[in-house]
Amino acid sequence: MPTSTAAFSYASAALAFLFFCLLLLTAWRQRPHSPVLAMASLTTVVWGAVMAWVGLEPQPALLVHGAELLRDGAWCATLLALLGHLRTGIGKHRSRTVTAIAAFFLLLFVGTLASPWMPHLVGFHFTVVGRLGLAVLGMLLVEQLYRNRGVQERWAIKFACLGIGAMFAYDFYMYSDTLLFRDLSEELWAARGVVNALTAPLIALSLARSESWPAQIAVSRRVLFHSAALVGSAIYLLAMSSAAYYLRYVGGSWGSLMQLVFLFGATILLVGILFSGTFRAWLKVFISKHFYRYNYDYREEWLAFTRTLSQQGPGLGERTITALGALVESPGGALWIRRDSGKFESIAHAHTMPQTACEPADSALCQFLEQKQWVVDLEEYERERTLYGEMELPAWLHAFPRAWLVLPLLLQGRLFGFVVLQEARSPVTLNWEVRDLLKIAGTQAASYLAQQEADSALMLARQFDSFNRLSTFVVHDLKNLVAQLSLLTANAEKHRDNPEFQRDMMETVDLSVQKMKLMLQKLSRTASPERASPLEIGPLLAQAVALKAAFEPRPLLEIGQPGLKVLAEAERLERVLGHLIQNAIEATSREGRVTVRLSRVGEAVQVEVSDTGCGMSEDFIRERLFKPFDSTKSAGMGIGAFESREYIRELGGQLQVRSKVDQGTTFTVSLPLYRQQSIEQAA
Repeated sequence: MPTSTAAFSYASAALAFLFFCLLLLTAWRQRPHSPVLAMASLTTVVWGAVMAWVGLEPQPALLVHGAELLRDGAWCATLLALLGHLRTGIGKHRSRTVTAIAAFFLLLFVGTLASPWMPHLVGFHFTVVGRLGLAVLGMLLVEQLYRNRGVQERWAIKFACLGIGAMFAYDFYMYSDTLLFRDLSEELWAARGVVNALTAPLIALSLARSESWPAQIAVSRRVLFHSAALVGSAIYLLAMSSAAYYLRYVGGSWGSLMQLVFLFGATILLVGILFSGTFRAWLKVFISKHFYRYNYDYREEWLAFTRTLSQQGPGLGERTITALGALVESPGGALWIRRDSGKFESIAHAHTMPQTACEPADSALCQFLEQKQWVVDLEEYERERTLYGEMELPAWLHAFPRAWLVLPLLLQGRLFGFVVLQEARSPVTLNWEVRDLLKIAGTQAASYLAQQEADSALMLARQFDSFNRLSTFVVHDLKNLVAQLSLLTANAEKHRDNPEFQRDMMETVDLSVQKMKLMLQKLSRTASPERASPLEIGPLLAQAVALKAAFEPRPLLEIGQPGLKVLAEAERLERVLGHLIQNAIEATSREGRVTVRLSRVGEAVQVEVSDTGCGMSEDFIRERLFKPFDSTKSAGMGIGAFESREYIRELGGQLQVRSKVDQGTTFTVSLPLYRQQSIEQAA
């Protein structure tokens, strides 16, 4: 029923609530209950604009019904928020109430979409009865809101109840008249916009008294986020439905097909947008920036952060990166932790490539993080380098993909580690609030990581204690064996011509040898190690390979440069290299190949032990290969690889591993070249 009067009436309602919405987003922005009222006012602005458009020229009935449903739903959600029904942790009764109301709206929404295909009389009754039901629901919620408040609170909230209740009461009267006379009154329809416009000052007056409103009116960011997504989706679907109706109207015989294809494509697009991490991040930032005084709901953020770190199972490093990144919408990054070697090593990564770079604890970056305790913004560093003094970023950080923030993990004023986060999905302004939150979150994450490191060290100490107890038992057995052999020696002179004694002696000696062999297999370290001395590594490798000559495949030795010396203990270094060669042989089939190469790389001696065996996965290398007392062999104790790496580190070298499953493994031992030899060669 297009009339200029109706257009003016609904336009006045749109302008009144637009002005009220602007007040809520600006001057009254800091009030705890303004976000939900702003959302309802904004939907009323959209509703008034649509109805004013309908007053000027006819529009699809689907658009009108959708706008009505959107406005009523927004104000019902506002009343539920004021009643406290949308808070987290509500009781079962309130939860059932919200579920029932949501189901009612869903039924009306589905019926609205299906109304063009209903018979006229059925569609008319469904629409009018549904509008009456919404009006009754709104008046009931208003009555509950007013009745459940004290005298002082009623003084503050009564005008809001009067204004919102007036909107639903007028709708009830108008749709009751429509149901009675089977026709919508033009006068009632035209006056409805002005009536709604007059309710805006009443709600604003009540908001001016909002100091006495109860605290539970505040709406959480989660509710507002989902409400904004729902309202946006509803507006989008209304627009797409209108466009689809237009396509059906102008498409002729192809109209129905074009309408269905268009609606399907629009729905797929909407689902893709709603499931987009970038869109969700942008919406969260937008809501926090425009509806709240602070960027974060600290209760929700801290609960989520602590919950992520406290999860059971491995992967604390990855969870730490994820939890810190979630605070600034970062998709991933990498974590470095200080080790006993005095370097920060990367132990975890999330949604990025593994990082092999190590950062010395005395580097400019680590000293800056520990002394200043700043969150380093790499974009700010490039723009305003003077803020960071003489600090220079390492080369590996420049090569880190999409690096954005370097976050220190401080423990008792000392730099325990740091996290490099990638660029955020949505632009985030690094103000004082964001920086403070990241620093305190980093401190808590450092405590969790330090506890894990302490637990691992304690477990390792207990395992070594068990190993020492095992050594005690072995020493006891050795003492018994020595006693038996001593007894044989004492009686040998007396009974050496007795054949029966000779048989017993041989049997005893044989059993003693077998027992000692088993003990030696369990014990791999001598009680009094030799001191390190200059050692030519070529003959040592030749001896280690010769001891394995009886095995298959037989290892091959390639010496690229003879005469190379290192400072080490011959027995321990031979045992380490022999262990690597033995592992390579055991991991390779008889038809495979095991190669030992000796070469010089700069000022280092490099030994490579490579095989074509079964190989190892990255997870196995990272989590199990060098873990003491963790072995895949039935008779192994799991300390060979750990001992090898620790001894190589004691010599100032490195033990690196490259492996691919079903392709082979290469262990690379790098040891410092003996300096005296380097001086002689230079001379």
